[in-house]
Amino acid sequence: MASPPQDRREAPGPQSGSSIIEFIFLVVLLLVPLVYLVVGAAQVQAASYAAVGAADHAAKVFVTAQSEGQGRARAADAVQRAAANMEIGPGRTNFNYSCQGTCLSPGSTVTINVSVETVLPMLPEGWNWRTGNVGSKATQRVDRYG
Repeated sequence: MASPPQDRREAPGPQSGSSIIEFIFLVVLLLVPLVYLVVGAAQVQAASYAAVGAADHAAKVFVTAQSEGQGRARAADAVQRAAANMEIGPGRTNFNYSCQGTCLSPGSTVTINVSVETVLPMLPEGWNWRTGNVGSKATQRVDRYG
């Protein structure tokens, strides 16, 4: 006659339940920095897109202006709007322009250089630790036949 199966469970020892604690500890230790790194890379990518878009649009609106002062104002507005579209705060963008030939004369070119400051993400207000700059340059020709 066969004997009934015996339950071979042992009484809980000092190690019981520690695997879930180790798992949670490792997830926090490994996953949180990885997520922060991905968010930081996304911030740099957003700054890059903002710089490219800002330079391109600023150059386009500059060459359609009637005067150099109006072109500078239009370019500044285009840079700020492109940065705001990528949720880049005010004061983190900088631009300058140069003209080849007489500025805004037919056939001359205008080059806009935009730089966007990158900072560490998810820091409290006022803790904007700068990590570098992302820049872009765009050139547009003023129409010859206006």
